[in-house]
Amino acid sequence: MAMSEEHPIPISVVRLGDDVEKLLLDVVRSGIIAQGPVVKRLEDTFAEMIGVKHVVAVNNGTTALIAAMQVLDLQPGAEVITSPFTFVATLNAILEAGATARFADISADDFNVTAESLATRLTDRTKVLMPVHLYGQSAAMTDIDALATAHGLHLIEDAAQAHCATDAGRAAGSWGTGCFSLYATKNLTSSEGGLISTNDDAIADRLRVLRNQGMRQRYQYEMAGNNYRLTDIHAALCVPQLATYPAQLDRRRTNAARLNEGLSGLVGLRTPAQLPGREHAWHQYTVLVGPDAPLSRDNMIEALTSAGIGCGIYYPRLVFDYDCYRSHPDVIVDDVPVAASVVQQCVSLPVHPYLTTADLDRIIGTIRGLFESDTHGA
Repeated sequence: MAMSEEHPIPISVVRLGDDVEKLLLDVVRSGIIAQGPVVKRLEDTFAEMIGVKHVVAVNNGTTALIAAMQVLDLQPGAEVITSPFTFVATLNAILEAGATARFADISADDFNVTAESLATRLTDRTKVLMPVHLYGQSAAMTDIDALATAHGLHLIEDAAQAHCATDAGRAAGSWGTGCFSLYATKNLTSSEGGLISTNDDAIADRLRVLRNQGMRQRYQYEMAGNNYRLTDIHAALCVPQLATYPAQLDRRRTNAARLNEGLSGLVGLRTPAQLPGREHAWHQYTVLVGPDAPLSRDNMIEALTSAGIGCGIYYPRLVFDYDCYRSHPDVIVDDVPVAASVVQQCVSLPVHPYLTTADLDRIIGTIRGLFESDTHGA
C-alpha cells in the first residue's frame, strides 16, 4: 500500500514554548545547574497540584520506583504484586530493589490491576501492592487502598503516565507513595526525570537523604544512598508546563471524547472509557481490536501507517514474557488471562493536545473506512 501524501499525524508531539527557553537561560546564567531552587519549585508546585504534602524529584521515573521501595528496607524474598501489562521499568525497578515480583490480572475496562485479583496473590511474603495507572487512568484505588490497609501492606503507585488522574476525587500518587515519570513523551516532561509523592513525613525525609548519596549534610552519611538527583536544567524544562497543564488535560479529554464518538459502533473495535468517579489524563488513547473485527490488528496498524497516522502497541508482550524474566528466580509468573488477551488486541492512537479537528476527522474516517470496508488483506 502506498504511503499517504497527506501530512503525518504523529502519535505524540513535544512542544516547549518561549517560557521554557527563558527559564532554561535563567538557570544557565545563574550558574546553579545541578539540583537547586528550580527543582524545589517543581516539587512544591506539583505537590500542590495533586494534593500531597511532599514531592521529591529524582533523575527518572524508574529511579522513582526503585527509591520508593528502597526506603522501605524490604528483605530478600519480599514480594511486590504489580501489573503484567506495563512498561518494563515497573518490573526492572522491583528487581533492582531486591524484591520478588508477582502479578495480578487486569480489567479490560481500565487496563489496570483489580483489587480482586491482587487479593488472590497475597502470601505471607507480600509486602507491597504496586498498581500501575496505565495510559493515564487511575486504577480503582478506593478498593486497592482498602486491601492494602486491611493486610498492613505498603502501597506504591506506578503513576508514570497518570499526572493528575483521579479516583474518587483523589489524585493518582496521593493514596500511597506515587512515582511519576517526566520522560520526553509524557504529559509533563523534563526530558528525563521523575517525581515521588507522599504524605508520610518519614518516607519523604528518607527519600531526600537517599537521593543525595545518603547525606543530610555534606559528608555526614546516614544511610547507604545513591545519586538520584534531578538537575535545575531538567526541572526548568518542566516548571513552565505546570501552569498550562490543566488546559492540556482539557484538550486531551476533548480529543478522546471526539474519538470515542467518531469510532462508536464499529464491530470488533472497543474504545476506551473514562470510568465513573475517575478523571482520565489520556496519556494514551488505546483501543482493542477483537477477534470479531473485519481485519487483524496488524492489518490495521499497517493501513494506519500507510495513511500517515501514527499508532503504537503499548505493550506487545506481557512484561514477564521474555526469556530474561521467565528464567529469573525473583519473577513469579502467574496466570493472567485478561492481560494475556488484551496484549494481543491493543493499539494506541494519537490523542495529544496538538491534534486539529481535521486530524481527528482523518483518524476517524480512516479507521471507519477500514472497519466498514468489505475487503481486507489477510
